[in-house]
Amino acid sequence: MSKWFCLKKKSKKRAKAKSADTITSITPSRSNDTEKLNLTEERLKLCADEINTFSFEEKPINIKVKDSNTISTSIPSSFASDLEKLNLTEERLKRYAYEADTLSSDTTVTSNTENELRTKVTLLREKAISKTLNNIKLSMKVDLCFVLDCTGSMGPFIAAARDCILQVINYIKHTNPSIELRVGFCGYRDHNDRHDRLQSLDFTDQYEQFTTYLQSVLPFGGDDTPEDVLGGLNEAIAKMNWKNGTRVLLHIGDSPPHGKNFTDVEDSYPKGDPYGLTAKNVLKKMQSKNILYFFGKITNETDKMLEIFRGIIGEFPVFDLIGGDPIKLIEKFIKATSTSITYAVSMTSTIGSDSKDMYSLQRKKLDMNPNEPDWIILPLQEGIVMWYPILDTLNELKDPNYFNKSNLFSRSFSFKIASQPFSAGVERYAYFALDIGSCSAKKMVIKEYHRVGRNDSFKKYIVAIEISTIASFLSTEFNLIAERKDLPRVKFLNVKLLRCGTINFNTRYYTIEPKLHNMEYKRFNANTGVITELRPILEAFVHFTYEYTKGYLVVCDLQGIELTNEFLLTDPAIHCIDSLRFGRTNFGKKGINQLFLANHRCNDICKQLKLKHINNGLSIKY
Repeated sequence: MSKWFCLKKKSKKRAKAKSADTITSITPSRSNDTEKLNLTEERLKLCADEINTFSFEEKPINIKVKDSNTISTSIPSSFASDLEKLNLTEERLKRYAYEADTLSSDTTVTSNTENELRTKVTLLREKAISKTLNNIKLSMKVDLCFVLDCTGSMGPFIAAARDCILQVINYIKHTNPSIELRVGFCGYRDHNDRHDRLQSLDFTDQYEQFTTYLQSVLPFGGDDTPEDVLGGLNEAIAKMNWKNGTRVLLHIGDSPPHGKNFTDVEDSYPKGDPYGLTAKNVLKKMQSKNILYFFGKITNETDKMLEIFRGIIGEFPVFDLIGGDPIKLIEKFIKATSTSITYAVSMTSTIGSDSKDMYSLQRKKLDMNPNEPDWIILPLQEGIVMWYPILDTLNELKDPNYFNKSNLFSRSFSFKIASQPFSAGVERYAYFALDIGSCSAKKMVIKEYHRVGRNDSFKKYIVAIEISTIASFLSTEFNLIAERKDLPRVKFLNVKLLRCGTINFNTRYYTIEPKLHNMEYKRFNANTGVITELRPILEAFVHFTYEYTKGYLVVCDLQGIELTNEFLLTDPAIHCIDSLRFGRTNFGKKGINQLFLANHRCNDICKQLKLKHINNGLSIKY
């Protein structure tokens, strides 16, 4: 009998033992909420529902390696041979040492025993984590400069910038108390306005001073349609005192720069800026200073400018500020400003403040193809999908050996994949794909890491599957309680590991998951502790994972889509007190303390779930 059926029996046996389980082991005061709840029955229902989001009609083939000299003949011999030779634990430790960034290129980690290797790598990981956390701390210090067109048509936008800043500050303090903000201003008009053409206020953390200054900035001037956009940007980039780790330039304007390449309308300077400024030299100067660019769009007159800017620095966020309603305009300004700050902090804290790395990601996004391909002309490919069985207990979650090759399941897999990615994140590309093996083709998403060594692929991808398996288990436990309290559900896509030989016969690894609905994809929080889109239910879920695991880990970096009464999420990260698990995005016990406990603000849902109150890093019972 295959191991799949053995596991089914095992689950039933465990179900009997777990019939008396309740969440009271986490929070005793919850016993009244769970007395009438058959957790086993509800858990199985939730698991069945979630399995259906990535259905495998065929019985899986177990890759049985441990304590066995034989492997199923349905597994390609090349892969079977690779697995036989692979010591997953040892290889993972070596990879962590490599990623720790503390070794020189000619250094190798050697040891006589696995315990010696673990000790050495733990020291390297802790050094790397300390360095990363220090960089994250620096990234929480932010310089924000508003660059505004101040000609006659821009009065409402100058007022909105002035009126939004205090509300933005209060919002940031509430959602991201670690962020420290300095704010500055640079206004521009046109060349015929002479000495009033440019005016600026250098960075300050005295926000009333900023508000008072903007009261003195009056909308006037301008002659033809184009304005001195490049002069205004150059003034902000070159003359402002940029010094903080995260640097944000939020540009708001309704007209393009001078020059025939920017516009076809009447232009007093059709050859471009009379002082010799060009978009390329201004934006390259911005890149060299590690400043991230954001734009608030008011009219379509700036479309050509944005296209040219993208060609120089890559993709960047553009905010819709179109509309004349003053109240809605302020709301849009608050949203644009807050998002610019949290987006920039998230990027800087994740990638670092080096402009080469930051703008490399933005340039990659220019090569994306957002449209699904013509599936008929794409070749059919064959591979293997692999996954771990559903967890039953917290002990299994805490046991690193549970996630070894002996517990892997697999099946053959037929698919098609787009030739170009449709999206790129900090670590991975995402491609449209089709699962051809089922009765009807299913739309999927295949993801591939940007940089993975040839001999490192399997180990890196298997960690992603481990993280996904644990996040799914914890969300199922969370949903058992959330549903009874009529709270939105938190679900993670069922992610598998895909191994295939591509058309050129090179072995490749990917992750594969169901395609999300055609809705806005959002990043709600990051593993660096930044909340980019505040949703109380998700912050309560992060808190729940910490308490459920008794402080062993927290699930974070929540991203995906928001439906009416549930969130569908993917690509989470985990901070765990065991720093040798969950890859380079795990910042260990220090990460839990500095990025979760120090920043979390308990909300009403935390109270409904009777989670212990967290206050400045301390966990206190209600």
